[in-house]
Amino acid sequence: MLNIAGNKNGESLRSMIASDAEELSRQLQAHQQRIFPPTAQKSIRQFTPAEAADFIGIHQGYLRQIVADGHGPEPLANGRRQYSVQDIENLRHLLDDGGKGPRKYVRHRRDGEKLQVISVMNFKGGSGKTTTSAHLAQFLALRGYRVLAIDLDPQASLSALFGHQPEFDVGENETLYGAIRYDGAKRDVTDIVRATYTPNLHIIPGNLELMEFEHETPKALSGRHKTDSMFFSRIGECLAEIESAYDIVVIDCPPQLGFLTLSALCAATAVLITVHPQMLDVMSMSQFLHMTGDLLSVVEEAGGSMDYDWMRYLVTRYEPNDGPQSQMSGFMRSIFGNRVLENSMVKSTAISDAGLTKQTLYEVDRSQFTRGTYDRALESLTAVNTEIEDLIKRTWGRK
Repeated sequence: MLNIAGNKNGESLRSMIASDAEELSRQLQAHQQRIFPPTAQKSIRQFTPAEAADFIGIHQGYLRQIVADGHGPEPLANGRRQYSVQDIENLRHLLDDGGKGPRKYVRHRRDGEKLQVISVMNFKGGSGKTTTSAHLAQFLALRGYRVLAIDLDPQASLSALFGHQPEFDVGENETLYGAIRYDGAKRDVTDIVRATYTPNLHIIPGNLELMEFEHETPKALSGRHKTDSMFFSRIGECLAEIESAYDIVVIDCPPQLGFLTLSALCAATAVLITVHPQMLDVMSMSQFLHMTGDLLSVVEEAGGSMDYDWMRYLVTRYEPNDGPQSQMSGFMRSIFGNRVLENSMVKSTAISDAGLTKQTLYEVDRSQFTRGTYDRALESLTAVNTEIEDLIKRTWGRK
């Protein structure tokens, strides 16, 4: 029989967990090397002319005219052209006359337009929070914005999607914790930002080290740490140091309401809450909203900033032909009105299968799926991300 101390062989729960963790870590590293050997590099797939034109923001006919004038990639053997992310970036700068024009296609912030910080959050796991964050960050970068993605979740799934395995590639003091910690080991945030394989997109990766902020903050609040600023202002202070380098920051928050999440909310200019349209998930979100409101009122009284340009709910993993899900989606829209994004993120095997190999839809080759499956997933992603981009542009006062 099992006893409180351990199993029938006397092995303690602690030793079993430690042993399992070590073996799982070893197997994950082996799996990582099989999928992405040391010489391999993650990359964005090639794009069709229609996709390239959409990212640049021009008609496909105009794109054909530009490449006919000798710009862009050479045609393949079948006469068709495929565009790399660098091709798209080069054409964008060409259209803006090397930066001398009105910057219609190079979409960097202009004078008077403030940095947009979008905190993506949910209290319950499995809501598509990380998938949403990854595709939103890549989409905005492909559209020509300078984007910083911050993985604030200790599980670090966003980091893994962008090629930074938390157990092996992210060392001590290399997460955002290194820039917001309370002691003398605090680092400059510029030292922990990493480039990615996507032009315009940088990342601050995460790992379990982020939990130290949850442990150290109570000590700081009790006066055991001498600090110049409260916990809720520390992420915002970091971003202020690098504000001029970016247009948009996307923060993948932890799936719990702790000090990290509260600090991310205080740094945010916008909040995106993902929710799976099922009763248990919506009930969980109700509790999450109650707790968030209570805690934010305390933070606001202590001087935290709670001014947001917008807050939206995003229905994720949505199955349009599922009657109960459609009812729940309609229920949410009846309560929250236009605070629910008009477009939903549909459930798709293309997205979930791409995630198995730690890829996004902008990385995985579309030939791995039936065209209809892939195109429906990409259409849904594009609709959601374009709606969010419109919210950002509206905040800046752009048409």
